[in-house]
Amino acid sequence: MTIKVRGIEFQSNLDNSMGLKFYNLSHRFGYQSPNWPYFEDVKIERIHYMAKSGVLSQRITTSMHNTTHIDAPAHVVQGTPFIDEVPLPHFFGSGLVVSIPKKKWEPITYDDLEAAAGRAVRPGDVVIVNTGYHHIYDDSEDYFLRAPGFVPSAADWFIEKKVKVVGHDTQANDHPLATAIGPHGIGPIIKHVDLQKEYFEWSGGRDWKDDFPEWEPVHRKLFKAGILGIENVGGDLDAVTGKRVTFAFFPWNWDRGDGCIIRLVAIVDPSQDYRIERGEAF
Repeated sequence: MTIKVRGIEFQSNLDNSMGLKFYNLSHRFGYQSPNWPYFEDVKIERIHYMAKSGVLSQRITTSMHNTTHIDAPAHVVQGTPFIDEVPLPHFFGSGLVVSIPKKKWEPITYDDLEAAAGRAVRPGDVVIVNTGYHHIYDDSEDYFLRAPGFVPSAADWFIEKKVKVVGHDTQANDHPLATAIGPHGIGPIIKHVDLQKEYFEWSGGRDWKDDFPEWEPVHRKLFKAGILGIENVGGDLDAVTGKRVTFAFFPWNWDRGDGCIIRLVAIVDPSQDYRIERGEAF
């Protein structure tokens, strides 16, 4: 089946000559795309445009930690690989999309992962966790400041299961209060709300420094184990949740890159008729 996009015919994501189904699991990138609270906004300039030059050419200024992206280990752990140094098999492979619904500030733990996928996960899998938070992805305090998130026991589960890549539909590989949004690093970076007081009331009287004593411990555990992390997963995530699929998400070949915006795609082959080429001479 073909579809028309601005008058040009293309094969469709779900009905094409290969017999494969392609699901976009990435949020949009562009003008005013939701951004980590202390990053500079994305800038897009048209250097050439049709009325001026008869051609469109654009210049982009952005952090690579905007929208759906993958972190290189070097993003957090000094002396570890940059994105161009990670071998290509780590950006492609089979895996699971796991449903673990969570609400404000709730932790994603070892036990949550074991209950959701312990009998299905395989060594070398890509595991994407759907908490439901991709539905509120926006320039939003609730999404960036009050999301659920992985705690260190979750990292232990991924390492124990020999997972290759971890992804999720929240703002960081760690719980937001284990980042600079909380009491760590340069945090708390959000000055117009008293998150410490809000957490004290939400938790029934616990101090956030007691519950989140380390800065980005999940990032550090995963990266030191060679496990990459995909943040801000979204798009058609619900359509493949609970399924085993094939993922592709190649970053730029960026020398000394700390991460990269990606087009995360889940691929399904219902007929099992499609095969990757053997590399035979022609």
